[in-house]
Amino acid sequence: MAPPSFILQAHGLARSFSGRSAVNGISLELRRGEVLGFLGPNGAGKSTTMRMLAGNLRPDAGAVRVCDIDLFGNPVAAKARLGYLPETPPLYRDMSVDDYLKFVAKLHRAKSGALDDTKARCGLSEVGKRPIGSLSKGYQQRVGIAQAIIHQPDVIILDEPTAGLDPNQIREIRLLIRELGDNHGVILSTHILSEVESICDRVEILHRGRLVYSGDVDAMRGARAIEAGFKNPPAPGELESIEGVASVEILSPHLFCLRHSPDMDPSEAVIRMASERGWGLQRINPAKSGIEDVFAELTREES
Repeated sequence: MAPPSFILQAHGLARSFSGRSAVNGISLELRRGEVLGFLGPNGAGKSTTMRMLAGNLRPDAGAVRVCDIDLFGNPVAAKARLGYLPETPPLYRDMSVDDYLKFVAKLHRAKSGALDDTKARCGLSEVGKRPIGSLSKGYQQRVGIAQAIIHQPDVIILDEPTAGLDPNQIREIRLLIRELGDNHGVILSTHILSEVESICDRVEILHRGRLVYSGDVDAMRGARAIEAGFKNPPAPGELESIEGVASVEILSPHLFCLRHSPDMDPSEAVIRMASERGWGLQRINPAKSGIEDVFAELTREES
């Protein structure tokens, strides 16, 4: 039987706390060999979603399948295929690295030799006898990643793995995550745009508990925009109705930024409609829009 094309599928995840919605209708898919960035501002619902994907928090609605196994219907089998590093790593600071990872390996029924292989992979071979509490934060984060991968899971979920690290530690952890993405499927939760650019193949942007963007990082990086100025400016909704226009930003009362995909330039349609409706087109020119611009537009708070 051929393996499923997606090693993780989530559909319609929702979760509320004390009557307040934290996550609403999240759906996503993950393939082996890719790193999926889960991006959003603080408080967007990223950690709540990560906990549901890892099976640590039951959703109010929705379903998660790991390697075609129902995570909440058959949690033991599903979690055997899944590794999870929460925002606060589950470490026992008084234990040595070796003793802690042996303990985790036993819990996961990891294969013989998993300890040495995982230590080598995570750069921990030289610190095995040291207490975890004596390690730098960067090395403690490595131990956290090691406990998530020691049983060779298909899916690895990492929640803010570089938070609080110095620049050198961040670089080392990013290299490790990128390497993990070669043989596993990795979901990386972060609010750092440069992290998504340097590590991820695809990105999902979460805002106020809802997905507002899903696509390839290259496509997001190459997102394009045109600036159009009018003597008699139309309503933004009229501009959004033009074929190819993905979103509209008001730069001034007479000037608009119209974002579009790289393969769908709406300039000709804008010129034609401006003539037909008497908008008095005064200028139209291309303006490249990068990841920061797209993220800022999608997560902008309404006044």
